[in-house]
Amino acid sequence: MRPSIIELASLVEGLPHESRFVFNGIFSIETHPARLSLPPQMRPWIERQFGSLEAVTGQKTVRVTNLLTNESSIFNPLRSSRPHHFKKLTPASGSESGEDEEDPFSNPLESTPEDPFGRVEGQYCITAGNVAKYGQYHCVIIFKKKAPLDFGCSEVADYIETAWRWARRAHAFDQSVQYPLFLWNCTNRAGASLPHGHAQAVMGGGSHYARTEGLRAAAEAYRQKSGNDYFDDLYAAHKAVGLALERGRTRLMAYLAPLKQNEVMLLSPGLDEDFTGSIYNVLACFRDRLNVKSFNLGIAFPPMGDARGWESFPVVARVVDRGDTDDLSCDIGAMEFYGANVISSDPFRTAAALDEFFKGGSA
Repeated sequence: MRPSIIELASLVEGLPHESRFVFNGIFSIETHPARLSLPPQMRPWIERQFGSLEAVTGQKTVRVTNLLTNESSIFNPLRSSRPHHFKKLTPASGSESGEDEEDPFSNPLESTPEDPFGRVEGQYCITAGNVAKYGQYHCVIIFKKKAPLDFGCSEVADYIETAWRWARRAHAFDQSVQYPLFLWNCTNRAGASLPHGHAQAVMGGGSHYARTEGLRAAAEAYRQKSGNDYFDDLYAAHKAVGLALERGRTRLMAYLAPLKQNEVMLLSPGLDEDFTGSIYNVLACFRDRLNVKSFNLGIAFPPMGDARGWESFPVVARVVDRGDTDDLSCDIGAMEFYGANVISSDPFRTAAALDEFFKGGSA
């Protein structure tokens, strides 16, 4: 039988010395158990969906990082068995049309697991342990409002602040994890597997997630070469060509090297009302001005606890438009995987929409 990715570390340990030396010079491997506490009401569904309780309670994740390019991948074969309950979304609200499918998020206390340190509840959301994890600590932030595009400023702030409180609790429970990341895949077009509105948060150990580590390394290399702060100069470059604006301590850019359409990058020295309010306004501008019905939001926080080299690293958020939910074609192809990102939106149009939105009635 072929080995599983879960067995990669053991497989490498069994290699001849020379082969193991070459492998470990390029790649690092982290294997972690991912613990959950399952409510009794959920156990029959777990057995039907995943085959056994042990498949979920005993799951492991493997994180492989290329130490030279800082590319990283997280493996958990259990995620291939996740449920998918999507129907066509109505354009106005992002809510489901037709009859409701099974919705485990409608009753999270009985239908979702919890993390070993319990749940964190906000005013508009509650956490659950993700049943098929990205890593050791990986939660779902379940919105009380089902329609994923039905949000206001208070809701968005609460989702992010609840994620931060969850990350702090995870770090207090296990101080070996200190690298928090907030993720929001809005609708199936953006990668969500359930239509009920939700976000996610993950906490890793050893190093930050690869894209964030790459950004920190690039900023440090820039500082050593130029003597300047990379993020200050990045913002100044965007501001010089009319693609930047400020809201209190938060700086926003219609980013000039976007991953996909209409990407906006936000920089903040910390998690405060300027930052969460700015994120809401970007999302509301996407939804109400640019007619975006599907987006990805990622927020990378500096590490918790002692971690050298991160002293001037800001909170970095990125928001990207994932296209029309009614479009059956995919917005990512071979060029994005193996060449460069292909963009059809104009950053100057994005910047103009943001500027108008922020000036006229933003929260």
